[in-house]
Amino acid sequence: MPNIRLIPRLDIKGPNLIKGVHLEGLRVVGNPNNFASQYYEDGADELIYIDTVASLYGRNSLSELGKESAKGIFIPMTVGGGIRSSKDVEELLRCGADKIAVNTAAVKNPTIINEMSRSFGSQCIVLSIEAKQIGTEKWEVFTDNGRERTGLDVLEWVAEAVERGAGEILLTSVDMEGTRKGYDTDLISKIVEISPVPVIASGGMGSIKHAVDCISQTKVEALSMADVLHYDRLELQDIRSEIRSFGLPVREFLK
Repeated sequence: MPNIRLIPRLDIKGPNLIKGVHLEGLRVVGNPNNFASQYYEDGADELIYIDTVASLYGRNSLSELGKESAKGIFIPMTVGGGIRSSKDVEELLRCGADKIAVNTAAVKNPTIINEMSRSFGSQCIVLSIEAKQIGTEKWEVFTDNGRERTGLDVLEWVAEAVERGAGEILLTSVDMEGTRKGYDTDLISKIVEISPVPVIASGGMGSIKHAVDCISQTKVEALSMADVLHYDRLELQDIRSEIRSFGLPVREFLK
C-alpha cells in the first residue's frame, strides 16, 4: 500500500474560496491564496483547485489564480473547472498547474481524454467525478457542480476514462460532501477495486476517524479535505500523526 497523500481542496467561485454542503449553498470562506499558502506551510502533499461555476458559465478563471499560487508553493497543484480543450490545459500548465482535472467536458466528449493524455501524458490528466447514489450499490455521474444528471454509471465511466488515458481519479461523493459525516467508503471501495490508477477520495471528512476508516476500509491512495481545514477543525499535522498512529502509511512531512 503506497503512502497516503493528504490534499486540501479549494473550491473557487470568482476570487473567493467557498464551501457548501452537497455542493450547494456555497458560502465565502476567504482568499484562496492565503489558505493555499497556509496549507503548504502546514505540510500538504498536494493542492486541488476547482472552479465550481466555470462549466455553468462556460469559462475558466483559474489561470491568474494558478500564477499567484505557484509563486510560493512547491508541491503539485491540480486545477479543474471549465476546461474544454487541450489549449486550456496548456495554458493552465504554463501558469503553474501540475495536473488538470476534467469533468463536464469529458462527459460531453470523452475523446477529449484521449487527446489530452496523448498531448500532455496521462499522469497529468485527472478525471473529476461527482457521484450521487441512485440505488443499492449504484451511483450516477453528475456534472456542473452536482447539478446535472448524465445517466452515466460511475463504475462504467471510470473504466472507460482510464482506458482513454485518465491517470488519476478525483472521486467526490455529492451525498457526503460538506456533511462532516465521513467518506462514502462503499463508493470508494468499488472504484478502488476496478481502477488501475490512483483514486483521491473527496467529500465528507469531519474527523480524523473518518480519514482512518476510509484508508483502512478502501485502500484509497489519497484523501482530499476542505471543511475540516478551512474552519480550523483539524490541522494537517494532527491528521498525519493520527493516521500514522494506527499503523497506516502516510507521507512524511519533509518541509
